[in-house]
Amino acid sequence: MNKFVERKVSGLTVKIDRDSCIASKNCINAAPDFFEFDDERICAFRELKNGIEKEKIIEACSVCPVSALYVFDEGGKQLVP
Repeated sequence: MNKFVERKVSGLTVKIDRDSCIASKNCINAAPDFFEFDDERICAFRELKNGIEKEKIIEACSVCPVSALYVFDEGGKQLVP
C-alpha cells in the first residue's frame, strides 16, 4: 500500500501518512464521521454520508501527535501541520 492516502473534500486535500500513524485516535475523536481505523489499526478515511466542515477537518488533523495528517487548501497551501 502507498505510504500516503489522500482525499479531496470540502475544498481541502487531506493526506494520511500511513507509516507515521501511531493510532492515538485523536483524529477519530475529533472527527468520527471523517476518520476511522482500518484493519491494520491505521488512520483511514470513513465513507462520508454527509458533508463535513473545513474547520472540523483542520482541527482533527491538527491534533495528531506525530503530524501524520496533512491538510492543503485549494491553492495547495499547507495548512496542517
